[in-house]
Amino acid sequence: MSPKHVIYKKLSRDKSVGVYMGKRDFVDHCEFVDPVDGVVLVDPEQVKGKKVYVMLSCTFRYGRDDMDVMGMAFRRDIFLCSRQVYPPLQDKERSVHTKVQEKILRKLGDNAYPFFFEFPDNLPCSVCLQPGPTDVGKHCAVEFEVKAFCAENQDEKAQKRSSVWLAIRKIQYAPDKGGAAPSAETTCEFIMSDKPLHMRVSLEKETYYHGEEINISVDIDNSSNRNLKDLSVSVEQVTNVVLYSNDKYVKTVAYEETTDTVPSGTSLKKVYTLCPLLDDNRDRLGLALDGKLKHEDTNLASSSIVKDEVLKEILGMLVAYRVVVKSNAAGFLSLCVFSEDTTDLVFEEFKRSYLKGVIGDDDESPAEP
Repeated sequence: MSPKHVIYKKLSRDKSVGVYMGKRDFVDHCEFVDPVDGVVLVDPEQVKGKKVYVMLSCTFRYGRDDMDVMGMAFRRDIFLCSRQVYPPLQDKERSVHTKVQEKILRKLGDNAYPFFFEFPDNLPCSVCLQPGPTDVGKHCAVEFEVKAFCAENQDEKAQKRSSVWLAIRKIQYAPDKGGAAPSAETTCEFIMSDKPLHMRVSLEKETYYHGEEINISVDIDNSSNRNLKDLSVSVEQVTNVVLYSNDKYVKTVAYEETTDTVPSGTSLKKVYTLCPLLDDNRDRLGLALDGKLKHEDTNLASSSIVKDEVLKEILGMLVAYRVVVKSNAAGFLSLCVFSEDTTDLVFEEFKRSYLKGVIGDDDESPAEP
């Protein structure tokens, strides 16, 4: 149970069923995922001999509910799993309960029944695209819900007045593995210049917390005959909607434009500090955010960690972050990107997670902010 002993509850309109849970955030630790556990309260008089089921669902939504036309819903169910809780299929006293379930069961009495779900390894984490200021309703998002309902069988369409939905979140945690700090370097050659321009960019470490400042070390050796100016450093969020259209959104989430110059025959060594925060980007339409619960704030989306043997398409949306360093070399634009497998000034991508971030690969070419 949480330090404040908060219990989340929600009842159906006819009070026939209610869901009680000790938490709504479930963490993906890469090696395992926190199981979903809770209690369903049943009113036998309201149920009237029907059965009560609990369902855990993961849904990819790409449109508002009022956009559903001609029986076509703008949503796709990625995962569905249901359990019968009433009448119970096994004795409550013999089943294993968590500490939170035991406390809730003691408080609610004999008409309360526990449930337990485990997430499969291939499910995405909760993520959504930030809507515009005037947009209402649900939009593009990966959502998780726990649903309790009364029905003759689990395939029967349940009445809304006898059903209850409680939104939950699956959030990413990337452990700090203590790997080598990412760095990369490149050399640019210019026409009519005997010597090249050499640039190296590096980070202090490969793992970052949300809200933690990112120190970006830039080392430029300008042996060319070009003067380097208009140096800028930024962090970009790259979101790929892979489930239905392969749409790609690139948004700058932190940016610093400097007046630093590197004249011909000189060098520059400097550390720039950026801190990507949602507070600075609340008006950015289409920005990827971690899944949001009602009346609660969220943060920039966690980076997607694709596990082995998992199809990317089933993850719905893939989120990554990259550092971009730009400069103007007497009419030529130089671009440094934390990425891989491109021919520009290229550096390794960094990723951010719910608490931390990890370094990963990005096969996309650099994009303008």
